[in-house]
Amino acid sequence: MSGIDRSLTYLRESRNRHLDEFCRYLELPSISSLPEHGGDLLECAKYTAALLTAASLDHVAIHEHAGPPIVTASWKRDPRLPTVLIYGHYDVQPVDPLELWHHPPFEPHVTDDRVFARGATDDKGQILMHIHAVEAILKTTGSLPVNVVFLIEGEEEIGSPHLEAFLETNRDLLRADLAIISDSSMWGEGMPAITTSLRGLVRLEMTVTGPKCDLHSGSFGGAIANPLEIMARLLAAVKDQSGRIQIPGFYDEVQDIPHSMRQQLAGLPFASENYLADVGVGQSWGEEGFSILERVWHRPTFEINGMWGGFIGPGSKTVLPSKAHAKLSMRLVPNQSPDVIAARTAAFFQSLAPACVQVEMVRPKGGSPGIRFADDLPSFRAARRALSESFKHQTYIVGEGGTIPIVAKMKEMFGLDTLLLGFGLADSRPHSPNENQHLPTFHTGTEGLVRLLHYLA
Repeated sequence: MSGIDRSLTYLRESRNRHLDEFCRYLELPSISSLPEHGGDLLECAKYTAALLTAASLDHVAIHEHAGPPIVTASWKRDPRLPTVLIYGHYDVQPVDPLELWHHPPFEPHVTDDRVFARGATDDKGQILMHIHAVEAILKTTGSLPVNVVFLIEGEEEIGSPHLEAFLETNRDLLRADLAIISDSSMWGEGMPAITTSLRGLVRLEMTVTGPKCDLHSGSFGGAIANPLEIMARLLAAVKDQSGRIQIPGFYDEVQDIPHSMRQQLAGLPFASENYLADVGVGQSWGEEGFSILERVWHRPTFEINGMWGGFIGPGSKTVLPSKAHAKLSMRLVPNQSPDVIAARTAAFFQSLAPACVQVEMVRPKGGSPGIRFADDLPSFRAARRALSESFKHQTYIVGEGGTIPIVAKMKEMFGLDTLLLGFGLADSRPHSPNENQHLPTFHTGTEGLVRLLHYLA
């Protein structure tokens, strides 16, 4: 029996114990955005370290720093072997609205081949798959085919504000030849996928101020500018009727989608009617001349995430508000700088603002450029082979409209390419009530990770 086969047998015989570990992991309410869960984050870091130790990894450490603890572990026994950096996070999103959960979010519930709990897919389940894959190889062969370093943090869901400093301070510890992250999705059940592109992100907050206080709309309406109306006019000016963004210079660094990539997208089994039906709309809307997948994966966008001001309670209060507010975000593609796009966007609104109001633009911390990897790298070929053999289905090359900031940061700081191997399904509901992980995908995906570590050698 080969080393791979012995490891796969170990995984299959350990499924009940591994599910128990999974459920225990999910019981820990490690919500990074709520300060009252600081103790839970520490407990979750300790449990993460215990899992790594039980998997027979070396140098397991909990790093206390300005944010929630970061957990690292390694197995570096042969300098001749390539080193793989495996990244994940143990923190989770808040659970609101709680009333929409079918079961308490931190009391894992298994039904219909799924485990339901906050963090099941994002990202405890997916990082646990990597730990179990390494455990299976070490327990059955005593060594790994490649060197491995784990980096598991506790503040990804709030933008990883302290991670860059940790990366800078621990360059030697984290030195590697390739990174692997599982924090994304499959194409569909039984249909594995490798993500080769991510959009970047930059955020802005707008405040439009008019009079010094809320005014009676009968006494002042028609004579004093309404900040809500002015803000609506400013935001409506961002796009034309075809969905193209009108901010000067917004597209200057955007490259055309290569013909080969468009052909690749066209070959994916994508049904637009199903995509639209899943979100409850009758037709798509966006930049003309591009398909849905091209828009979502390879074109930049501008979104209004929230607008408020004045009176929004039950009943009526006829005021002319003093202030109006909006939260904005822009998804970026490769070559677009978050700093440059934020500056151009702020200048656009300032240039259009009438003298009767003041417009303030604030940029929250964070931001990340878009990134794209070639899909013919040896590591990508190894991943396609490993996943296709495990799922007995071809592996698709896909893009992702969201952002994983550490991917661009590791490329910038360490020159690392990243394999993005996701095991969530379309109905896994990360960030939403009833988040879940499909257990057959969890088990088969773990077997694929065993094969991958061998094929990377």
